[in-house]
Amino acid sequence: MRVSRLMLVTLRDDPAEAEIPSHKLLLRAGYIRRMGPGLYAYLPLMWRVLQKVSKVVREEMDATGALETLLPQLHPAELWQRSGRWAGYTAGEGIMFHLQDRQGRSLGLGPTHEEVVTELAGDLLRSYRQLPVNLYQIQTKFRDEIRPRFGLMRGREFIMKDAYSFHADEECLRQSYAEMDRAYRRIFARCGLRTVAVEADSGAIGGSASQEFMVTAEAGEDLILASGDGRYAANQERAISLAAEAVALPQGRWPAGLGEALATPGQSSIDGLCKAHGFDSSQILKVLLLLARFEDGHQQPLLVSLRGDQQLNDVKLANAVSARCSAAHGALLEIAPLSAEASSKEGLGPIPFGYLGPQLEDGLLDGARTWARTFLRLADSSATGLEAFVCGANRIDTHLVGAAWGSLCPSPEGLDLRAAQPGDRCQHDPSQRLEASRGIEVGHIFQLGRKYSEALGARFTNGTGAEEALWMGCYGIGVSRLAQAAVEQLHDGKGICWPPSIAPYEVIVVVANGAEASQRELGELLYSQLQASGVEVLLDDRDERAGVKFKDADLIGIPWRVVVGRAAAAGLVELVERCSGHQQELAATALMETLLPSLERGRQGLAP
Repeated sequence: MRVSRLMLVTLRDDPAEAEIPSHKLLLRAGYIRRMGPGLYAYLPLMWRVLQKVSKVVREEMDATGALETLLPQLHPAELWQRSGRWAGYTAGEGIMFHLQDRQGRSLGLGPTHEEVVTELAGDLLRSYRQLPVNLYQIQTKFRDEIRPRFGLMRGREFIMKDAYSFHADEECLRQSYAEMDRAYRRIFARCGLRTVAVEADSGAIGGSASQEFMVTAEAGEDLILASGDGRYAANQERAISLAAEAVALPQGRWPAGLGEALATPGQSSIDGLCKAHGFDSSQILKVLLLLARFEDGHQQPLLVSLRGDQQLNDVKLANAVSARCSAAHGALLEIAPLSAEASSKEGLGPIPFGYLGPQLEDGLLDGARTWARTFLRLADSSATGLEAFVCGANRIDTHLVGAAWGSLCPSPEGLDLRAAQPGDRCQHDPSQRLEASRGIEVGHIFQLGRKYSEALGARFTNGTGAEEALWMGCYGIGVSRLAQAAVEQLHDGKGICWPPSIAPYEVIVVVANGAEASQRELGELLYSQLQASGVEVLLDDRDERAGVKFKDADLIGIPWRVVVGRAAAAGLVELVERCSGHQQELAATALMETLLPSLERGRQGLAP
């Protein structure tokens, strides 16, 4: 391809809309153009990258025996209603674009395809003899992001590979899950990316186990917590750790029991309380008052206890609340802090925010108009493990010192609700500490179990002749996100450094001065020879200064550059490797034997 025919438009300056390096570079290098919030056109260079990523994904999926298909992008609401996910995905801040057709039927644009593929499997897979089956597709999906940002990282439409496996038993599911794990590691290695596999929360998709694959990058949205010995890694949403030991209250001064009242005027924060009285934050029990809203309209007040030096993990809390309430009330829609204004509108009396204790009585909710009239009481195990603590007295400007579970009030079940932090001790080996890094999620695999098959009635006949629900797994890779993640991980001050296996072209031939016949003719000759050898090659034949051509070649990130310059008259060219910057001058007649072996290694995802 000649650059003069490529529709290549590069930008000198960073676009104002771009925040992270990969977004800036893809816009500046002419790979994408913004069409609206979270909406981008893939220009010819980007489309070639996406096709190459898709090719690697297809080859590895096909090698596992998975079958490629293409499912509809428009989904009937009825399928999502049967699975219990319609309200959670469409109400409030739900992420599904939804609409009604001219007959008034509700439809959604699929952000994921569990319901559709389960309905299909229930119709086609009726016997254990047909199992296992793994179906996959590569297609555009949609997500109604509230705040689209970072280019293709968090857009409103994106290209994704999603696969769904169906099994007769759980052991077969585990085997396919492990096989997908291995396939994903090969895919990312072939794409030239450094990734780490981490334990993850299953989120709205659900399931018993899940694992994310992260491309490590400073601009990553996800915080990865990993042990130094390499035996543990997890997304912070899922990560577990050992909290630091709490500083014990002096028992001689404040014996454990009902607690001694302490005047704390204006000291409604933990910092204020500690500064005024010399407490350590680990001695304080903080109590959060929240409200959970559910699909059926049920509104459940929550009373959550944490140790004062710990932070609440919203994902762990949502999982705990869903496990206790969703069977009766449908999908959890949101959990939000309660405010004095909200409680007043509900018809409740004054609530002593900033001075709450775990002994807050359900009677406070007796006048509630729409809320449940009892608290769901939850506590982190670091809080329930305190022998004595400081907590609010449930009246303004007063705390209790030396309060204890059992004496003050019953202890809730100790759960894991705290957010693990860098520096925490590891559960598998307390001598190890969690270390933080940032990552970009590019893949996620799940063991779904029977969640969707039971909800949608996808059943098969087993070996004994009895009917049972299918076992399922699902496996996703963000194809367009992976492409941008590669740029985020592999760039320098000059531009993009594409891994050879997914670069839009392998080689760019730059004719420094097209007005010089010797340079022009040698450039054309090398371009033809490379094409004849099956090399994906660009020829920069534009009427531009050599400096402009070199800068553009670095910016767009083609792995190898062949410079035809002043030495062309002597039959010499310069070969430059983009990622390392290594340069060598060689005879034009030796170019093919020098370059082709490195290109072949690059196609396989190997170092040159």
